[in-house]
Amino acid sequence: MRYPRPKPPAGGIKANYPGFIEPALATSSGKVPAGERWVHEIKFDGYRVQVHLRDATVKVFTRRGNDWSNRFRKIAADAWNINAGSAIIDGEVVVPAVDGTTDFSVLQNELKGRSKKIVMVTFDLLYLNGYDVRKLPLFERKALLKKIIDKTDIQFSESFEVNGGEMYKHACRLALRASSRRSATVGTSRVVSTIG
Repeated sequence: MRYPRPKPPAGGIKANYPGFIEPALATSSGKVPAGERWVHEIKFDGYRVQVHLRDATVKVFTRRGNDWSNRFRKIAADAWNINAGSAIIDGEVVVPAVDGTTDFSVLQNELKGRSKKIVMVTFDLLYLNGYDVRKLPLFERKALLKKIIDKTDIQFSESFEVNGGEMYKHACRLALRASSRRSATVGTSRVVSTIG
């Protein structure tokens, strides 16, 4: 874990380390979100987790706040190289197939063994180096996230600024789906819709 002294994130709020943060979960919708205020993301089929970096320690929590650092040792080891002194990162632990798709049953089987094929795919940053960044727009949080996981084995989930209908067609072919408001802040329904 490297300890940079970057500029504080513009718009971040100086704050004590908050500990586990209740995740914003996807809600189902019967129609595809449309318009420029939406970006689209892949919804992975795995375990939702938060990685916590603090005081030279890495912890991996489930979406219910259970400490699974021992079960996800590989993820904790990968997260050790994140370029931050303290951070809370939201993501999904998956086992990616050759075509990039994920399957929860494959992940469960992998966890019965040594879990060498699991990876964390990150999609949000909630806290960084003494600043609560949840009030920043999603695209700003993702830009910060992408920087701090660069040159690690942690993967980054891109957002797509495309027509919702087109994204839906492509996602259906690959069994992938999710949309978020472009300017969403955490706690205001970051991921507001999944299809399928």
